[in-house]
Amino acid sequence: MLDIKDIRKNPQKYRDGLKKKGAEDKVDKVLELDRERRNKITKADELKALRNRVSEEIGELKRNGEDAEDKINEMRKVSEKISELDDHISEVEDKRDNILIKLPNLPHESVVVGEREEDNKFIKDWGDKLEAGFELKDHLVLGEYQDILDFDRGAKISGSGFPLYKNEGARLERALVNYMLDFHVEDGYQEIFPPFLVTRDAATGTGQLPKLEEDMYNTKEDDLFLIPTAEVPVTNIHREEIIPEKDLPIKYAAYSGCFRREAGSYGKDTRGLSRLHQFNKVEMVQFVRPENSYEFHEKLLERAESVLQKLGLHYRVVNLCTGDLSFAADKCYDIEVWAPGSEKYFEVSSVSNFEDFQARRASIRYRRSDNNEVAHLHTLNGSGLATPRLMIALMEKYQTKDGNILIPKPLQSYTGFKKIEKY
Repeated sequence: MLDIKDIRKNPQKYRDGLKKKGAEDKVDKVLELDRERRNKITKADELKALRNRVSEEIGELKRNGEDAEDKINEMRKVSEKISELDDHISEVEDKRDNILIKLPNLPHESVVVGEREEDNKFIKDWGDKLEAGFELKDHLVLGEYQDILDFDRGAKISGSGFPLYKNEGARLERALVNYMLDFHVEDGYQEIFPPFLVTRDAATGTGQLPKLEEDMYNTKEDDLFLIPTAEVPVTNIHREEIIPEKDLPIKYAAYSGCFRREAGSYGKDTRGLSRLHQFNKVEMVQFVRPENSYEFHEKLLERAESVLQKLGLHYRVVNLCTGDLSFAADKCYDIEVWAPGSEKYFEVSSVSNFEDFQARRASIRYRRSDNNEVAHLHTLNGSGLATPRLMIALMEKYQTKDGNILIPKPLQSYTGFKKIEKY
């Protein structure tokens, strides 16, 4: 959530930032409601001070045996006016906050201004594209040939976008999750296994609601939401808490299923594992001091990259432009892995800095050690990694001419086999 105090001080910064992100400029309306609220608070405070003063006078009159009825009647009217003002203040505050909750985070100054994916800024790449010397198959052909993926039966069970992993495919999927969790825990992350359903407040805290409600699965009776990413429950671990500064940074790594309706995916590539309604992901979430959040952002990117490097997969990193940033992020790197059989890059990780945007919405604060003051911290997260597109890249990179699939060495102790081959 944007800081109303800062909006008062720097309204043009917010007008410019919202424009860069393609959002409607609501700054003047927010400030108008904020002024109305503050004016009403001033009037209410004046009347409350009057009531307190006259109440003392009434008490003095009664102690002296004098008639206080006129003043008592006057204060009844004042109390009614205060009640009306308090109701009005609450109403105006709700109107102001209902606008604020729908305004996106502002982009960081290092983010390129752009409107679409093509405007993203290339940062770097790693590794080489595969030159196999034979015609490469894509993951759909390999999955069917090896009998490790079954999209038809998955669709029969749940509809399109719900894959069915079989045999070595199921074991490889499980191996990826376990390998990545162990990899991050060894780097000092605390492992979390979170709930897969969250409250409306939790989803609002991280910025999924209200804007992205159509993309989320909702259990109507209980008003709980299936999580689109472990970011949501893990960030909310510290909702409405004050964390001692000495405990920062806090770093969590969590596996979860992820559920997305993909309501806006019409016209996008939805073949096979490329775009799903349900998938698995290991997520990294950090709570850090504002002073060094961008240092941690770069380190978080390196951590996500290192998974792909260990698995020997070529990838590139892009800095998302303003128009491609998520609602809550003020800066985000996407890591895109190369799938040689499909001959395209697939996003496998988004590494985001939210600054204090989520912390304000979820009331996550820390207490400074030097002066004991309380302030909002910064939250970061990054996929470490999402498995479906990682599976695409692994299958297509490590395929052999006869359609077998080799298993990278770091995964072999997790799978229990060195290759997938048809018997």
